[in-house]
Amino acid sequence: MRKVVIVTDSTATVPKDLIQELDIRIVPVPVSFDNQTFRDGVDITPAEIYRWLRNGKRIPTTAAPSAGDFLRVFGVAGQKASGIVSIHMSPDLSSTHNVAVAASRMVDDVPIRVVNCHTVAMGQGFVAIEAARTAATGATLEEVVSRAEEVASKVNLFFTLDTFEYLYRGGRIGGAATLMGTALQIKPVLCFNDGHVEVFAKPRTKRRAVRVVLREMTERIGRHPIHVAVFHADVPEEAEALRQRVAERFNCVELHVAEFTPVMGIHTGPGVLGVVFYPE
Repeated sequence: MRKVVIVTDSTATVPKDLIQELDIRIVPVPVSFDNQTFRDGVDITPAEIYRWLRNGKRIPTTAAPSAGDFLRVFGVAGQKASGIVSIHMSPDLSSTHNVAVAASRMVDDVPIRVVNCHTVAMGQGFVAIEAARTAATGATLEEVVSRAEEVASKVNLFFTLDTFEYLYRGGRIGGAATLMGTALQIKPVLCFNDGHVEVFAKPRTKRRAVRVVLREMTERIGRHPIHVAVFHADVPEEAEALRQRVAERFNCVELHVAEFTPVMGIHTGPGVLGVVFYPE
């Protein structure tokens, strides 16, 4: 029986076991460095990216996948799909969404819907995961799209970072630009609001920033069942410590630790620590 197949891009940081279990198709985002182009998560690892950044070398650049990249994935997925749902971050942050839309219009043999998830990283990943779980039940294309949009509306993403340098250089700083004059004295908590980076709080230390995030999770969720992912950029010990605190404090339906893919790491730099969550 044909079912709806989910496509997303590599910035979603979907855990590998779930990619295989749920048959999620991934379009790698290209990374360019020293006149070479690598495929995010295929030819380049986060460890290599962070080593380049910490060594002070020229910052790598990223671009959206091409229409051809999408057509290759759509073509393979379409061989056994009744429809395709392609899930990507806001077009305000990346042109990936618009490229996916353009590529979908070149496909005639299977219906394709492109969903703007209004978030990034495992926020996008959770939308793709839940869409795939819904598709696995035999849901129709419209039912899968509806569930994806429902989860996207519930996802919360909070994070702190060590430096604004990379967000600023990459043009992704959004509402956090108001902090540029004080960034050296604080470890702000940032959030995503309808696809834009916004300032949520201005604690002085990373420890306090984590407390702010946990407090906000408690106020929004309490003891209700919750889906959670802790994400980080080259700080695995900090991520594990935060995972343990989340596991102790909340009723987690699922709890993942996700390392930023190279593309995400380039735009944030090392040291990012945060959580993505939504209620059951």
